[in-house]
Amino acid sequence: MRLQFILSEIGIGLRRNLSMTISVVLVTFVSLTFVGAAGLLQMQISKMKDQWYDRVEVSVFLCPATSSEPTCASGEVTEDQLAEVRSALEGPEAGPYVDEVFYESQEEAYASFQDQFDDQFWASVVTVDDMNASLRIKLTDPSRYDVVADVVAGRQGVETVENQRRLFDQVFLVLNRATLLAGGLAAVMLLAAVLLITTTIRLSALSRRRETGIMRLVGASTFFIQLPFMLEGAIAATVGAGLAVAGLWFGVENVVQEWLGGTVTWIPFVGADEVWSIAPLLVGVAILLAAISSIVTLSRYTKV
Repeated sequence: MRLQFILSEIGIGLRRNLSMTISVVLVTFVSLTFVGAAGLLQMQISKMKDQWYDRVEVSVFLCPATSSEPTCASGEVTEDQLAEVRSALEGPEAGPYVDEVFYESQEEAYASFQDQFDDQFWASVVTVDDMNASLRIKLTDPSRYDVVADVVAGRQGVETVENQRRLFDQVFLVLNRATLLAGGLAAVMLLAAVLLITTTIRLSALSRRRETGIMRLVGASTFFIQLPFMLEGAIAATVGAGLAVAGLWFGVENVVQEWLGGTVTWIPFVGADEVWSIAPLLVGVAILLAAISSIVTLSRYTKV
């Protein structure tokens, strides 16, 4: 009997404030979509770091015959200069962080270049002499790439030193800032959702002030009086969370996996599993929003 009464009160409240209820659903949907997008972006960054940081290499480009760098004043790198660079990499300063060193000749660099850019018209004008011989250094600890780079940079026979992690860090910086932007928008939208849920509950409570007064007179508890209003907000917020989860799933499956995944095959993208992993969090946030709004509103507007 009590359950039937509570369900009846919830239905009445939702019908009386239908436009406000729809607004709550939509605002919650948008805000939690931003929350979910921020979470998925962080997961994307983590997946990329797990794959790329383990493959970070320091590339030591050796002097070609035509370089104008001061360290290449003697012309093309000599065997003695190359031996000195190798010796520095095996020394006590860099040695603990060096796993393997691979030598790539100009011919090998040219073949790799042609494989990668054979569909570009300008690649046909590049010759073997335009390429650098190099040392590719695989690290035991990718976070210490700067130590290895500093050891070989500026040595005779070394034209430039490039560490891949610096390039990756720039990508991750952009993604982290996008995450902060999404998080900031989510915070604003969550505040708007709290205010809108609070307004909806207040209007519902005011429209049924006479009924709540009668319930108080016949001995109904405060919790029993407030429960329908709390559930109205929780239902609207949960529906919004469900729409957010559905929207994120659709975006990940169709935009990220099918479109981006089919075009950019060398990046590990987030998938549906990551969406389902954050779904309980989004539903929990929706319920928390409704709870906060109910606590703020009901203690005042259900008094008789």
